[in-house]
Amino acid sequence: QVQLVESGGGLVQAGGSLRLSCAASGRPLSNYVMGWFRQAPGKEREFVSTINWSGSSTYYADSVKGRFTMSRDNAKNTVYLQMNSLKPEDTAVYYCAAGPRGATRYDKQYDYWGQGTQVTVSS
Repeated sequence: QVQLVESGGGLVQAGGSLRLSCAASGRPLSNYVMGWFRQAPGKEREFVSTINWSGSSTYYADSVKGRFTMSRDNAKNTVYLQMNSLKPEDTAVYYCAAGPRGATRYDKQYDYWGQGTQVTVSS
């Protein structure tokens, strides 16, 4: 079992930045592909980014490419999402998830989920 806890969400003005963290316990994060997903009110959960087990490869949704950066520190059992140039349409609950090697952008591939952290971007 892996327990994931997100933090770092909050209220920010458009154009601002936030850094989300996802701390894991239970098993080494290095065993897993990690992903960030988000869900806005009234919308389905959508893929944001994913990172491979070593951190050498990342993949982003087109909507956040060039603005968001995902990273991981396996020694700290933590993954991060640096979000810059935030837009009101980035407002959502952000979830981190852990999946097996080979997991990609599809949420059903991920086995463990955090409780989410709210990000609100005002215009």
